[in-house]
Amino acid sequence: MRRIILIIILVLTMAIVKAQDTSHTAKLTISGYAELYYSYDFNKPADHNRPPFVYAYNRTNEVALNLGFIKAAYLNDNIRANFALMAGTYANANLAAEPGVLKNIYEANAGIKLSKKADLWLDAGVFSSHIGFESAVGKDCWVLTRGIVSDNTPYYESDAKITYNTADGKFTAVALFLNGWQRMQRRDANNSPAGGVQLTWKPSANFTLNYSNYLGTEGPDSASVKRFYHDLYAIIQLTSKFGITGGIDYGTQQKVHAAASTNNIIAPVFIARYLLDKQWAVAGRVEYYKDQHGIFINTQTTDGFNTMGYSLNVDYIPFPNAVIRLEGKTYNSKDKIFLKDNVYVANNPLITTSLAVSF
Repeated sequence: MRRIILIIILVLTMAIVKAQDTSHTAKLTISGYAELYYSYDFNKPADHNRPPFVYAYNRTNEVALNLGFIKAAYLNDNIRANFALMAGTYANANLAAEPGVLKNIYEANAGIKLSKKADLWLDAGVFSSHIGFESAVGKDCWVLTRGIVSDNTPYYESDAKITYNTADGKFTAVALFLNGWQRMQRRDANNSPAGGVQLTWKPSANFTLNYSNYLGTEGPDSASVKRFYHDLYAIIQLTSKFGITGGIDYGTQQKVHAAASTNNIIAPVFIARYLLDKQWAVAGRVEYYKDQHGIFINTQTTDGFNTMGYSLNVDYIPFPNAVIRLEGKTYNSKDKIFLKDNVYVANNPLITTSLAVSF
């Protein structure tokens, strides 16, 4: 990983130097983002931490920074590079397994164009995940907090990848070689390769269909289990004001090392968003997540994590680069898995508000 970062820094330095050339397409940009939030969990956890399957907006009854970053990006006809440093509760929760300064890297990658005629690129470094339609940047998502499936699939990944875009821009194919499931640095004693693909079809500005997958092993080689994960979603803008997103994730993982039998998870989600006018929007989400055997969320109960989620948010957009949001949300589980007043209950309601600004 250190070698990858050194290569990225070298390429970025070369790119900035090259920006001095006469190419009219060379461009270096500096941008940033900050999102502060306040959540109130009605189950009132004493340590102010939301349930352990929540990785974004995971603090309650305090004003907190979910994600803030500053980013430098360079692009010309043949080279591109990105580098961003971050802070916030998102970084604390999602990068807990990463060592040292890697915990503060939001993005660090560089790429070169492989063909003069085709839109074909080779990139390497740390990127946002190729799985899912929600990102860590809340302002870009239709609903305030992330869904269960988003919080329990990678937000980021370290990889080398080849990307091909058709000339008309309607189809993109990506093949990835990964360090693992949401890993910058490979896990100790795990030497098996991991990879995935992403296929995106966008025939018009109003319709996107995406399939992504991941195939890799979890744990040390001597006891590793294979994981095969699929993510399928569609984003449809039905009118200029009304849009829907529907998706379903399905994953399998070996029960034990070298076994033929597997456990599985399934997670459908549906989101609808309506723009009331240029400054106001409302959105709602319905989701379901079933992980009976604890592949990702281990409850140690009879039915495992078998949970419905519902949310409704209102957005106020005073400026194009700022949004103020309010969301009500609740989880309803088949088993009593949420702690309230030292007693386990089946429900977990909360309210969240946020302010997000980009520049």
